[in-house]
Amino acid sequence: MKAVVDQDACIGCGLCESTCPEVFLMGAEGKAVVILEAIPPDAEDCAKQAADVCPVSAITIE
Repeated sequence: MKAVVDQDACIGCGLCESTCPEVFLMGAEGKAVVILEAIPPDAEDCAKQAADVCPVSAITIE
C-alpha cells in the first residue's frame, strides 16, 4: 500500500500530517509530501484517515 499526494491539488492545510505523521510531512514548499515508499501495516489506518480528512481530496491510497 502506498500514498500519493497530488501536489497541484494540495492546499497545505496540514491535516494529513497531524492525522498521520508517520506517512505525511509538510514539505519546504508548504505542501504535503509522502515520507515512506510503502505504508507499514501499523500506519495504514491513519493514512486512510488522512486521505478522508483532506479537504481537497489530494491524497490517494493505492
